[in-house]
Amino acid sequence: MLLAGAGFGAAAQASPPPSQQLRIVGGLAGVNQFVQHEQPFWTRTLPEISNGRYSAAIVPFDRAGIPAQDMVRLMQMGVIPFGTIPLSRVAPQEAVFSAADLAGLNPDIATLKTTLAAFRPYLENTLRQRYGIELLAIYTYPAQMVFCNRPITRLEDLAGRRVRVSGTTLGDFVRAFGAIPVVTVMNDLLPQIRKGNVSCAITGTMTGNTLGLHEVTTHIYAMPITWGLSMFGANLDSWNALEPELRVALRDALPRLEARIWAASEQATLDGLACNTGAAGCRLGRKGSMTAVPMDPRDQQRLRDIVQSHILPSWLRRCGPECATIWNQTIAPVRGITAPGAS
Repeated sequence: MLLAGAGFGAAAQASPPPSQQLRIVGGLAGVNQFVQHEQPFWTRTLPEISNGRYSAAIVPFDRAGIPAQDMVRLMQMGVIPFGTIPLSRVAPQEAVFSAADLAGLNPDIATLKTTLAAFRPYLENTLRQRYGIELLAIYTYPAQMVFCNRPITRLEDLAGRRVRVSGTTLGDFVRAFGAIPVVTVMNDLLPQIRKGNVSCAITGTMTGNTLGLHEVTTHIYAMPITWGLSMFGANLDSWNALEPELRVALRDALPRLEARIWAASEQATLDGLACNTGAAGCRLGRKGSMTAVPMDPRDQQRLRDIVQSHILPSWLRRCGPECATIWNQTIAPVRGITAPGAS
């Protein structure tokens, strides 16, 4: 980063133009990913690597007045030149993008990395060729787990319960276990649990702690269901309009930001579990007294069966027949789960 910044600075000294400000739409407001990583990168690191030539104004997508489901279209049009696309929020319109983070597909972060590495070249090419978006980074939130306000020993115990979900694939997941998916915004989740309208919720371990779920639920099932991937990219015209030295510097710096966010999300998953249960390892959250239920070994095989028999077919119905071919060419070889009906 420093070398890239030095090269950029040398060019700037020859003929210094006025400072320019980029407009960035970032991830969710208030969470560690935005506060500790995204915002400092754009407000501090960008001026450093551009020798003061560039700065940025960044706003979280959920405070930007922009429907998350419209992010791809607005970036394609250039209305948003640089933006973060939450995959779960755009899945109803762009189902293919959610392939790497289908519910139940990645029970640990190492598996998630393998799945994403297989799918990423397709994402990069499709965003560029079909949507005019340059993919620059992929972020992940901490693991999404099941919080419940009464005991749960395995996933079959979800049957009949109303479970808060944040996206379509999580709805498929809870239906597969006989539960009832309820789409509820985060701000309304605690009141819904207190009223008895929702008995369980799937969300990030630390997100749940920050929200206060440890005060209204008693058990957390310690198995990742999804992770919450988001893509950071640029409208292709906006990207190409940047000075070449800045593009080089960002190409060097953004993978480092991505790596830090992934490492922080892995740690936050563990920290969230520690805080919700009141363990000594709690560092960033508030200590609760929840019971962490270890994953039942029967659920490991059951999860694979559910992905094959419920999650993947439901995704294919939304995505279209061409998605079976995409899946089998990218994810199937590394996960051993083949999509039916591919040409």
